[in-house]
Amino acid sequence: MSKLVPDQADGLRRLLAQTRTRVLAFASMGRGLGVTTVAMNLAAALAYQGKEVLLLDEHGTQAGTASATWAVEPLGTLADVANRRLTVQGAAARAPCGVYVLPAVPRTQAGSGDPRTLWEGDVILVDAALDGEGRLSALAQASDELVLVMQPHAASITATYAGIKRLHYAHALRQLRFLVNGVAEPGAAQQVAHNLAQAGSRYLAVSLQPAGCVRAEIHADAAGRLGRTVVEAYPASPAAADFRRIADEIGQWPWRQGTSLAPLPAPVARGTNTAAVC
Repeated sequence: MSKLVPDQADGLRRLLAQTRTRVLAFASMGRGLGVTTVAMNLAAALAYQGKEVLLLDEHGTQAGTASATWAVEPLGTLADVANRRLTVQGAAARAPCGVYVLPAVPRTQAGSGDPRTLWEGDVILVDAALDGEGRLSALAQASDELVLVMQPHAASITATYAGIKRLHYAHALRQLRFLVNGVAEPGAAQQVAHNLAQAGSRYLAVSLQPAGCVRAEIHADAAGRLGRTVVEAYPASPAAADFRRIADEIGQWPWRQGTSLAPLPAPVARGTNTAAVC
């Protein structure tokens, strides 16, 4: 029997998987890089595709979080769901765009286990909070993908590379994705993506895959004041188009074996694909 090509093998893994829920964790190596904004906009874009989306927020409900921005009040936390005190629907709040939002502060989620066992929707997004040493929580480690959000300037690039190095040694990560946010010039973002991917491969033996880029959005603050994302408030904006494109592409990302940040199957050799980052 001929050997299965990677696309066929990936299809079989999807068919044989015990759950159809994809879990994606988003993090950044510094403040003000837009990781919460990215997670919220992608959640909204996925919800508008008809997906059932749960956003687990490791930052709780404080100012600047998804709950605060959407002005929703969850009645419980992930710990309440894990301990069977509440269901996800009973604990989470639902944003106007249809996304369920549930606080999941790391210090309260001991024993929460795999979030797929608690909710059977299409996608779970984790707005991850790194600990004081730059490590992932157990919840974020249970994700299928880790996406680091960065911006195309020197300080963010340096901090992101240093953070990747810490994550690699702390969790033995061999592959992760990065998203370039606040892009003014797509060509510059492509060069950032290329350089970062090359450095990760050469010096850390880590495969860094671009998750896309999002153009700088002049309406971002206005959307926030409205308590909405740009995908909801300004759907014709360039950034909203970028978020919808990335949401479409997420469904095509290969599935990993198992239910954690395990290495992806080796890709088919098709040449360098850094030009597709934006």
